[in-house]
Amino acid sequence: MKKTYRLDIEGKHPERLLEASKHDIRKYTRRERGKALPDGADAWGFDSRLGVDEASAGPVTYDQLFRAIDALVAAGNSQFFVEVLRKPVKRSPRPVAAPAVAPESDFED
Repeated sequence: MKKTYRLDIEGKHPERLLEASKHDIRKYTRRERGKALPDGADAWGFDSRLGVDEASAGPVTYDQLFRAIDALVAAGNSQFFVEVLRKPVKRSPRPVAAPAVAPESDFED
């Protein structure tokens, strides 16, 4: 997904356009996560770039994408370019936590 979102459309509130653009990005990632995974992958990851325009777009993690969009808009920009591309990833397993041992009681039975 490559798209430039404008926030200065006449007759529309910039805050509503900003929320609509965020919704559009989330809708795209939900749709992409539902697609079949290739062999050897267990999840979809996303590479993303963000900037005022396509030429100035730089890489940003998907986790930080919406905060970065808010920062661009807070800086007074009336548009932003976003690119989100899916990629298959292999997640590492979570470490197994040690079982909790009950503390010994000072009371006698």
